[in-house]
Amino acid sequence: MNSDNGNTRTMMATCPACGLLCDDVLIENNQNKISVLEGSCTKSISFFEQSIGNITPLIAGKPATFQEAIAKTAQILKIAKNPLLAGLSTDLQGFRAIYDLAQKTDATLSHMNAASSQRNLRVLQSAGWQITTLTEVKNRADVIVCIGTDVVTHNPRFFERIIQQDGMFIGAKEREVIFIGENIQKNDTLEGSSLLACRASDLPEITLAMRALVLGKKLKATQVAGVNTSDLQTVVDKLKQAKYAVLVWVAKDLDFPHAELTIQNITETAVVLNQITRAAGLQLGGSDGDTGVNYANTWLSGVTLKEDQSIQHDAVVWVNSFSPDKKPPSSDRPLIVLGNANSQFGNKPDVFIPIATPGLDCGGLLFRVDGSVTLPLKKLRETGLPTLSDVVSQIKVLLG
Repeated sequence: MNSDNGNTRTMMATCPACGLLCDDVLIENNQNKISVLEGSCTKSISFFEQSIGNITPLIAGKPATFQEAIAKTAQILKIAKNPLLAGLSTDLQGFRAIYDLAQKTDATLSHMNAASSQRNLRVLQSAGWQITTLTEVKNRADVIVCIGTDVVTHNPRFFERIIQQDGMFIGAKEREVIFIGENIQKNDTLEGSSLLACRASDLPEITLAMRALVLGKKLKATQVAGVNTSDLQTVVDKLKQAKYAVLVWVAKDLDFPHAELTIQNITETAVVLNQITRAAGLQLGGSDGDTGVNYANTWLSGVTLKEDQSIQHDAVVWVNSFSPDKKPPSSDRPLIVLGNANSQFGNKPDVFIPIATPGLDCGGLLFRVDGSVTLPLKKLRETGLPTLSDVVSQIKVLLG
């Protein structure tokens, strides 16, 4: 849907503000000012309605031309022997450009969400898993258990678009949603839901007990981490009786030592359930293009991105197209920021080059959080900002 009325245009857009990539957002462009008309959530409004920001490059805090800023960046990278390309908040084309730059400069790559992404990747690499897609959840799931996860915070429209919609083989009113955790924001319009309250730090014990109960083991304890064993048994019985059970988690919420073992408890529970019914896991969250960046790095290099913790770098390039509030790491090394025009800094960067934001200032392509599809992002306004690929191409030319 597109319409044009003089200086005002309306069109459907895909929102990259979370991993759902909702493609039903109706926006209006009135003289380069974007407003969300339909399909909104707090994240989409914040993304689409952000101001154009500072489109002037900076060198040591002082205005510069794009050519001067690019030349200064190339100068720093020529001297650096062990640079770090971090943040990596970009779309697929932007990451491909950054990957090529990393090969040329012998740089290390690290995504801003690497710590939480690694929790999932360790499980996938060590044990494998049986996971599903958003479409399958919508079409088939009748029992959904959200474990330690505040879905509304990470993916605000998950319930609206997936759980509260009729699927091909099940109606929305036939579903049951169970939350296990603390500080859970339940959708006020979500019918047939219940909460089993426990602390996040108790999830390792809770998920291990659930896994044992699904296996048919008898627990002598009447409580596990303060939760009645009988209540856990009730949840397990519902999972076993389900036609299509789905266990949901967000790795970012499982922020405690050895959290990957808790994720493995969840995914192995789904494996056991598949011996008696149909079941699958579903990892949610996803932001700053992390799903696509991890996929692209794997198929380009053969390895996964890891969190950079130990190497001492002599220059840092912070790439951040989507999230201006996420600041680059503190460092006494030269800092280059290739980022959203509204980017915030803790320490003043040596070079700041504003770049176009995919889905707003330029087109792009992102993987949805379930990894099943890629969705195109549209250019919605005119800013004159170069894309990340354009900037990197010019840097590479100067590097020789």
